Amino acid sequence: MITTSDIQLTISLSELGLDDEELQAEVENLLPQIRDVDGVEDAALVEVASVPENSKSLTGYALGMLKTVLLDKAHLKNVFSFLRDRFGNKPIKLILKAPDGRELNLEASSREEFAFAMQQAEDFLNNTKSV
Repeated sequence: MITTSDIQLTISLSELGLDDEELQAEVENLLPQIRDVDGVEDAALVEVASVPENSKSLTGYALGMLKTVLLDKAHLKNVFSFLRDRFGNKPIKLILKAPDGRELNLEASSREEFAFAMQQAEDFLNNTKSV
């Protein structure tokens, strides 16, 4: 269940150059694997109601997208390491949503870019606004 204190990471594989069926199969294959990553509280396909603009939909879900909920920012490295190992030289897009509602858009298409994106994500989460 998503609460306001959760860190959410939306993962888009739409840049992989796969046809719609292959893309959906890739996401459905990834889903149980990412649920097993340490620190992932929940993972699910992105429903059409929450699809970003210019995204495709298939059977009520965004094509090539899934959303994860992390227990806390300490587990962010586990998810990025998993994604880097799985997609090291393939382009993926990420949207990180902090507990305070701020969002950061990231892209990575190499192991080096994944490392840089992870550092940006950690810096983003560490720079919370005090109210």
